[in-house]
Amino acid sequence: MQNQSDFSREQALGIVKNYIESPNLINHMLSVEAAMRYYARHFGENEEIWGITGLLHDFDWEKFPSLEQHGVSGAPILRDQGVPEEIIQAILSHVDGSGVPRETRMQKALYACDELTGLITAVALVRPSRSLMDLTAKSVKKKWKDKAFAAGANREEIEQAALDFGVELWQHVDNVILAMREIAGILGLSGNPED
Repeated sequence: MQNQSDFSREQALGIVKNYIESPNLINHMLSVEAAMRYYARHFGENEEIWGITGLLHDFDWEKFPSLEQHGVSGAPILRDQGVPEEIIQAILSHVDGSGVPRETRMQKALYACDELTGLITAVALVRPSRSLMDLTAKSVKKKWKDKAFAAGANREEIEQAALDFGVELWQHVDNVILAMREIAGILGLSGNPED
């Protein structure tokens, strides 16, 4: 069995590149990785383990795009690739119906960051600046109330996940924005060149 420290981000990125074609899905996974790394630093946890968990969490979505298969069908693939079980269990726990409860701080963090990164990205994309750099929780809050906006982002789930994670919702939104700003250039959300 491989030691957790033996599994690298480069190996995780290789898995992502082998299984994911959609640039938007890759950006989502990078966003969740950034948020997970932010929280690992905040809580004094293992940043590499948390980051790799965020990076890999949806690696099987294109191959298994149903909630019944997602995660559960991907877990054996991750085991074959030598991914540590702690990471696999966290990934399984982010899928409702996988049978794996969210018990650890890392598992709760993954669930709390997953949906929220998508909503934050959507808000950034409709701003004139198309940037995370001037985005605040206040801007997200305005769009939060508009249920037609980014309708796929389940507000109740995001709110409950933040509560379960133990971080106040709007503080959580601010934290995830700060985390995503660190990779804004990679995400194409650092601003409009015409401005």
